[in-house]
Amino acid sequence: MGILAHVDAGKTSLTERLLWQAGVIDTVGRVDDGSTQTDSMDLERQRGITIRSAVVSFPLGDLTVNLIDTPGHSDFIAEVERALRVLDGAVLVISAVEGVQAQTRLLMRTLMRLRIPTLLFVNKIDRVGARYDDLLESIAAKLTPTAVPMGSVTDLGTRVASYQPFAPGNEKWVDRVREALAENDDSWLQAYISGSSPVAAFDGLVDQTRRALVHPVYFGSAITGEGVPELAEGIRTFLPAASAQPADGALQGEVFKIERGPAGERIAYARLFEGALAVRDRVSLFDGPTSYDGKVSRLQVFESGKAVPVDRAEAGRIAKIWGLGEVRIGDQLGRYDERAGAISFPPPTLETSVRAADPSDRVRLFTALQKLAEQDPLIRLRVNGHEVSVCLYGEVQKEVLKALLLGDFNVAATFEQTRPILQERPIGIGEAVRFMGEPGNLCIATVGLRIEPGAGVGYQLEVELGGLPRAFHTAIEETVHSYLRRGGLHGWEVSECLVTVTHTGYSSVASTAGDFRRLVPEVLHLALERAGTQLCQPMNHFGLEIPADTLAPVLAKLAENAAIVQETTVTPTSAHLTGLIPAARTHTFETHLPALTQGEALLTTTHHTHHPLPH
Repeated sequence: MGILAHVDAGKTSLTERLLWQAGVIDTVGRVDDGSTQTDSMDLERQRGITIRSAVVSFPLGDLTVNLIDTPGHSDFIAEVERALRVLDGAVLVISAVEGVQAQTRLLMRTLMRLRIPTLLFVNKIDRVGARYDDLLESIAAKLTPTAVPMGSVTDLGTRVASYQPFAPGNEKWVDRVREALAENDDSWLQAYISGSSPVAAFDGLVDQTRRALVHPVYFGSAITGEGVPELAEGIRTFLPAASAQPADGALQGEVFKIERGPAGERIAYARLFEGALAVRDRVSLFDGPTSYDGKVSRLQVFESGKAVPVDRAEAGRIAKIWGLGEVRIGDQLGRYDERAGAISFPPPTLETSVRAADPSDRVRLFTALQKLAEQDPLIRLRVNGHEVSVCLYGEVQKEVLKALLLGDFNVAATFEQTRPILQERPIGIGEAVRFMGEPGNLCIATVGLRIEPGAGVGYQLEVELGGLPRAFHTAIEETVHSYLRRGGLHGWEVSECLVTVTHTGYSSVASTAGDFRRLVPEVLHLALERAGTQLCQPMNHFGLEIPADTLAPVLAKLAENAAIVQETTVTPTSAHLTGLIPAARTHTFETHLPALTQGEALLTTTHHTHHPLPH
C-alpha cells in the first residue's frame, strides 16, 4: 500500500499513527522534530518531507500491510511513479485546511491512470479553518466525481473534533453510494431508482473501490488519532489484498528502491508478484529485455515495523535483497513481464556542475557519483573535460545528492547554479576525411564522415560493408555515437543529425580497432565545424488550469518567462491554456503561480522538444 499526499498534508504523521495503533511503535513520532519511523535520511528529517520511498510493515488483524511512504515533493514525481507500480492500493491524504492542491490533483490523476484502488483521508480536522461540505464539493470537482464520504465530523476545526462513521443503514448515505455506483455501472441506475438493499450497496462499493472506480473518503486527524481506526478498517475492507500465488511457481518481481549498506554494498527492495526467492538462489534480472544473473546472499522481509532475516521470501512480500551487485531500480526479477515494461520517464532538462569541496576528493567524488548513477537510472552524469555535471528534474534534487554524497560516501560537494541542458544540431552539411599515411594522421586507418541535419541520430554507410573487418565497423559506429553524446563544438550533446561513413581504409597487418576509435572523433569534429551547429534549449509542454479572472496576470507572467501559448479556452469560471515554456524558466514561473491564482492553478508539464535559442 502507498500513502501519497501534497507536501505537508500529513502523510508521514498518518503513517506514524497507523504504526502506533498497530502496536509496532511505542510513541508517535513527529515530522517537526525528525523522530518519524519512515523518514530515515538526515535531509528528510531536516526538511520534514519524504524524499526516497520508505518501507515499513504492520498488521491489521490477519492482514499484513507493507506500507510505502512515498515522496510528496514534485521534484520526486518519478520516485512516486516507480513506487506506485508495485502497489495493490493507496491512501491519498488531503489537508482539511489547505484542501485539494495542485500536487494532490497530479497524484490522483496518476493513481487513476494506473487504476490503483485509492481511499481518500482528509487530515487535520482539528485545525482552525478545517472544512467538510465545501471540501467534499472540491474533491468531487477536482479529483473524482465518485468520492463517497464514509462519515461526518462534529466540532470541526477544534481540538475536540471527532469523526462519526455513517451507519450501514443510513438511508441518505446509502443513496449517495448508489448514486456513485450508478456513475460507472448502468445496472445500478435501476437500483438507485428502486432502492436496492443497503447490503447490496455496500458490496457494490467494495467491488467498485477495488476496481478503482469509486473512492471512499474518511476524515480525521493523524495527530489526535481521530478517524484513523476507521481508516484502518477501510484499508482492510476496500483495498484488494495481494492474491495468493503458488510459491512453487516461476519467480516474478520488480525492484523499486536501492540503498547502500555500511560496506557500500547494494541492497535491493523488490515486490514479489509470483513464486519465491531464497538465499543462495541464482536469479535472472531484466533491465528491459536485457538480462543478467545475480546470486542472493541474504534476505529480509518486513514484519511489525522491522526488517527481519529470512531464508525464503514468497509472493506478496516486499523483500530486501543482498548479493545482486549490478541491480538497478526498475529491474524485473525471475522473468521479464512485457506488460510491466521498462520504467520510462522523460529525460531531465536541467543540470548542475559538481565539485569536491576538497580538491583532493575529486576522484572519490566522481566514483561516488558513478555508483549513484549505476544504481538509479534517474541520476545521470555528463563529463566534459575535468567538469562533472549531474542532470536534474528539480532544485531539491541538488540537496538530496549533496546529502547522499556526504552521508553514504563521506564526500563533501558543492553544486553550481542550475542551467538548462542544451543540444547542438547541425545547420548545414559538413564532410571531412583523413587518409592513412597522410601528414598529421598518426592512426593506421582511413575514415571519412559526413554530417547533416536529420531526425533523431541516424547512422549509415556509403562504403561496402565487406571492405572493412566487422570489428573496425563496430569501432567507428560506437565512437560516432560516443562523440555525439559527449558533446560537439560547444560541449553539448549533438542530436537531430545523420552521420554517413564516406571513406574507410586499413592495413591488414598493422591496423587495430583503437586506430579507428582515435581517428573518428577528429574527423567528426572537423565535419561538424564545416556543417556549423545551432544551440537548442529544452522546452516543456504545459497544460494550465486557472480561475478565469486570473487570466491576464498569468498570460503576462508566461510572456515574461518566454512561454509560447498555443491554445486558450475560457469558460465563465476557468481558463485552460496549453503551450511551450523553456525548461529553465518553468520553476520560476511555477513559484509565481500560487500568488497569481490564489493557489488554484493546476500546472502539468512534460518535456516536449528542443527549440533554437533566441539570438
